Amino acid sequence: MIVAFSVSPLGAGEDVGEYVADAVRVVRESGLPNRTDAMFTSIEGEWDEVMDVVKRAVAAVEARSNRVSLVLKADIRQGVTDGLTAKVETVERHLSQGRAADA
Repeated sequence: MIVAFSVSPLGAGEDVGEYVADAVRVVRESGLPNRTDAMFTSIEGEWDEVMDVVKRAVAAVEARSNRVSLVLKADIRQGVTDGLTAKVETVERHLSQGRAADA
């Protein structure tokens, strides 16, 4: 499964990068495949291991903030591995084919 999630403190003002870094650190230390962009961190693995990492990432932010916001989206698909990379590669392949057809 792939989970994309965003966790941030509420009431901490506009500059929340330090809090988010605490959550991302938990994800990266998990050893599971992951990717962070401007809006979400995506992580891939089995249900229990992914949800455990999300829970610990939320706890890392919660340790410094009384209120935490969590947004989570999951793609639950049995038997798929390396979906985090394969999905992007598929889109890129279609984009490159589209450019050739338009030329």
